[in-house]
Amino acid sequence: MGKTHACTDPHHHVHDAAAFVKAVERACGERGLRLTAPRARVLELVARAGQPIKAYDLLDRFPDGAQAGTTAPPTVYRALDFLLANGFIHKLESINAYVACHHPNAAQHSVPFLICNRCHSATELEDASIVATLDAAARALGFAPQAQTLEVHGLCARCAQAG
Repeated sequence: MGKTHACTDPHHHVHDAAAFVKAVERACGERGLRLTAPRARVLELVARAGQPIKAYDLLDRFPDGAQAGTTAPPTVYRALDFLLANGFIHKLESINAYVACHHPNAAQHSVPFLICNRCHSATELEDASIVATLDAAARALGFAPQAQTLEVHGLCARCAQAG
């Protein structure tokens, strides 16, 4: 069996939320972006979740000195918008949830996701050939693609084996 590429390891990018936030802080500094405290907190919560997390679940985990659930939704949504726009997280459209991107220094990029319907894990399947094939097929039809979302639902290897 071949070596598992880190980009296809479902736990690659969430094994150390604090280190991930530090990597994003460095990337923000290099790009001239501002990672405010609320943005950093949302990023940490997304990374710490270990699986896709919805915005309202983030709200419940965002106390920052207040009671859980009291943070205004716009604060979390603005942070999510910033993190998405700068490629630090991905949004899984089919389940309306967010996951950390394990390439904080990379430009915004499209990647397919494998989403387990049982344990809710999401694997970022970084494969440039899939993205290029979809782009080329669209362009061959005269379509000018602006964004790609490819999410494959099924059972991860562990859940499929468990039956």
